[in-house]
Amino acid sequence: MALLAGKTAVITGGSSGIGLATARRFIDEGATVFITGRKAAELETAAAELGPAAVPVQGDVTVPADLHRLRDIAAKSGRGLDVVFANAGAAGSAPLGEITDEHFDLLFGTNVKGVVLTVQTLLPLLNDGASIILNSSVAADRGRLGTGVYAAAKAAVRSFARTWANELAPRNIRVNTVNPASTATPMMTAGPGEDFLSRTEQLRRARREGSPMKRLGEAYEVANAVLFLASELSSFTTGAAIPVDGGYNQI
Repeated sequence: MALLAGKTAVITGGSSGIGLATARRFIDEGATVFITGRKAAELETAAAELGPAAVPVQGDVTVPADLHRLRDIAAKSGRGLDVVFANAGAAGSAPLGEITDEHFDLLFGTNVKGVVLTVQTLLPLLNDGASIILNSSVAADRGRLGTGVYAAAKAAVRSFARTWANELAPRNIRVNTVNPASTATPMMTAGPGEDFLSRTEQLRRARREGSPMKRLGEAYEVANAVLFLASELSSFTTGAAIPVDGGYNQI
């Protein structure tokens, strides 16, 4: 039997990268998946690729009205929600002394406020026994140069998972995080730019060389870990952080 047969899930940031790979995995395992994204064209393309089990809902996780609309659309299914993957995020680099309000607000707004608003808004729809997965990062446990704001935001996500796992345990709702290392997604490979995740081959080479496995992760590899946390295979796992990092933070 499929691992998510008859289940209903929400994946934020589901139009590309890890979110899209996870939506594909969930659908392969029998789920109906609501996917969100800020860019309408990209979202519609993803939904067309995924097929009828994917329901696109355009929106920004930092905008409460967008999340309320997502909640209302999901509620119309009448089945509640069994899985929420709070995946939408933003990345950037700035060393101490160069941190701007814009940089701070983008990273904490998307990675922290967006996660809190997503989970809190969808909480009334969660069925007993549901699974919440938050996308954190290996950066939460590192002191890599220039990533102070990003790392702090991802550490906050990890902290929320622990507290929420405790608060929601009476409803048998599990809350966990995945902690990926650098992953070959459009965000990582988009090309030159100011953002530290877009600095072409030099950055990708450094990330590969820094990995014990000497390569970047693949989006489907993170998606496999999210599927584990979403399914009954992890029925006794909550408050955990699952590394998908090629040993980067382990060895």
